[in-house]
This record gives sequence, C-alpha cells and structure tokens, in this order.
Amino acid sequence: MDRNIDQINVIPLVDVMLVLLVIVLTTATFISTGQIPVNLAKAKEVSDRQDVPIVIALTAEGNLFVNDTPVPEGGLPTALSSRPRESAVIVRADKVTLLEKFVALVDEIRGLGFQQVSLEVIRL
Repeated sequence: MDRNIDQINVIPLVDVMLVLLVIVLTTATFISTGQIPVNLAKAKEVSDRQDVPIVIALTAEGNLFVNDTPVPEGGLPTALSSRPRESAVIVRADKVTLLEKFVALVDEIRGLGFQQVSLEVIRL
C-alpha cells in the first residue's frame, strides 16, 4: 500500500535551529566583550584606531594581561620584548584601579620604548 506524504515534519528543523541560535548567542558575547572582565571608565571622546594594537588589561584585583595572556608580577618587559616599539599600546584598566598603579604601568610601558600609549574607555 503506497502512502503519499503530504506534510513535512518541521519539529527536528526547529530543534536544530534553536541549538544553533544558542551557540551563536553564547559565543557572540565572549567575542564582543573579551575574556577578561574589566569595568572600563567612561569618557566623552573616544579614539577609533584601525591598526592592531597591543592590549594590556589591568583588572581590579591587580592582575596584568597582555593580549589576554596573563603576565606575572614584573614580567611586563619580557612579555613586550618581542613587540615592535612603534606599535600602539592600549591599556584597559578597571575603573576601580588605583591611580598610582595605573600611572606606574603607563610609566613602565613608556620606559620600554613604547610612545603610543592610550587608555581604553567607554563612550558616555
């Protein structure tokens, strides 16, 4: 006995699409915000750089990261030794970071020969 199929079962298609949607949404949040949680300060003017800078993150706990790689205490010269000195450096410092610690970090970066040092902030 031959039966004609006159309907398409869309439930498996919907299940697959929902799983894909969940995967895309969870990975998009990690890509857009980065892996290191830093609560940035706010400013009215924000620069838009087009080249790929060196990103140095300073967390509220005082941990230091160079391009999402942890750097031990006193290890910044070693982490930046292979980088060209004309590279732009962006410092992502948590807004609760002590000013003394931030100034010491920027001073150390400039002492290593990097002149294009800027602070990443969020536009108001």
